[in-house]
Amino acid sequence: MEVKINDTAACCDTSVILCGIKLDNPVIAASGTFGYGYEFSQIYDINVLGTFSFKGTTLHPRFGNEQPRVAECPAGMLNAVGLQNPGVDAVISHELPAMAKYFHKPVMANVCGFSVEEYAEVAERFDCEEQVGWIELNISCPNVHGGGAAFGLDPKTAAEVTSAVRRVVKKPLIVKLSPAAADIAAVAAAVEAAGADAVSLINTLPGMRIDLHRRRPLLANERGGLSGPAVFPIALRMVYDVYKAVSIPVVGIGGVSTAEDVIEMMLAGATAVQVGTANLVNPTACLDIINSLPRAMAKFKINKLSDIIGGAHI
Repeated sequence: MEVKINDTAACCDTSVILCGIKLDNPVIAASGTFGYGYEFSQIYDINVLGTFSFKGTTLHPRFGNEQPRVAECPAGMLNAVGLQNPGVDAVISHELPAMAKYFHKPVMANVCGFSVEEYAEVAERFDCEEQVGWIELNISCPNVHGGGAAFGLDPKTAAEVTSAVRRVVKKPLIVKLSPAAADIAAVAAAVEAAGADAVSLINTLPGMRIDLHRRRPLLANERGGLSGPAVFPIALRMVYDVYKAVSIPVVGIGGVSTAEDVIEMMLAGATAVQVGTANLVNPTACLDIINSLPRAMAKFKINKLSDIIGGAHI
């Protein structure tokens, strides 16, 4: 059954500009929660989205971590999927051509790696693809042993991988930052200096659950990434801090599930906002948020959404 889109969204200006590319609205489905968009396209026309960031891609195919790798918890969930993906060759040869049939806007390519060289190679491959509008450099995934999260913890290493990718890509480069960094604002400033066109934040926070019957960690990976409404205040604070530290756009991520959350993130400094875990709870979460934006804008006397970016700063 196809879900209809609310036409009232056309009555106000929800558009934003992200790295020179216009989005009809600031709502972006987050990588890892939206696959390649196909399943969601069977429920509603996903072209209503600002865009989406497709599944994190590595140079070679990855099976991911052992099961179980998802666990529920109050106000959120834990995941330790481990970057399961078919590899860049399969994404370019199969997923992108298939995607072009149901999504007709520039898409965000989420790039993952285990070395500077791997990041650069995958990003360079996607840079040649017409459908890709932005490269999102994921240096913050906490659920992979020996993975790219280590690059996001320190300004120097974050700048190193950003600089290497910047040299081989021409498309807008968004660097996804880790909340585990000692000073996320310093990391943001470092990647800006190294050539990033924008930053996105936050990724999940490390957490775990214990099975009381087995008296062992519930996840096979022991630890997983906490996401959902529980992390929203943390993400909001980090977006606020990073906005003050950089002059490039910020994409806010973390626990967003309502139109009011989008507005709050934008007031903190976000140009656009990614919606993640909410998609797993409710497949029409992004659509519901987009349909609710005009009402929320009217409630808070907002005529043009882009005017409020960073509005909470004095």
